[in-house]
Amino acid sequence: MTISVGSELPEVTLFRATSDGPEAVNSKEFFAGRKVVLFAVPGAFTPTCSAKHLPGFVAKSDEIKAKGVDEIACLASNDAFVLQAWADAEKANDVTMLSDGDLAFVDATGLGLDLTGRGLGKRANRFAMIVEDGKVTDIAVEEPGAFEVSSAEAVLKKL
Repeated sequence: MTISVGSELPEVTLFRATSDGPEAVNSKEFFAGRKVVLFAVPGAFTPTCSAKHLPGFVAKSDEIKAKGVDEIACLASNDAFVLQAWADAEKANDVTMLSDGDLAFVDATGLGLDLTGRGLGKRANRFAMIVEDGKVTDIAVEEPGAFEVSSAEAVLKKL
């Protein structure tokens, strides 16, 4: 079953890159007591993700945060080091990169995407959600291959 508006996020371990190596991030602690826009991409350095999805949130980060958002986070099934390299390449300093390399989050929320037949394996589906104190207040999940409802512009309209 896919997570929906009103659902509590699952407690899983995600990772982010630090100078000391990957740092475990408890999802319950990360989302507790604040408003977070979380968007997910199938993969770092992939065409739509690099040309549109992440750059849109980088460009609109000030507008999004002006709407009361405490943090913008990008989730992908790549490892934390790849996500940090992608953030550096895209100058995504205002976006927290969260690795779900074990697919713990996407499996627990039903937001996975199986691209095995296309050589990409199992990944996060493209989505965006607004989370307040660990509870989903809005979610938009893309159809495979689409990029419409999870863009920074679409999220801004919902804030």
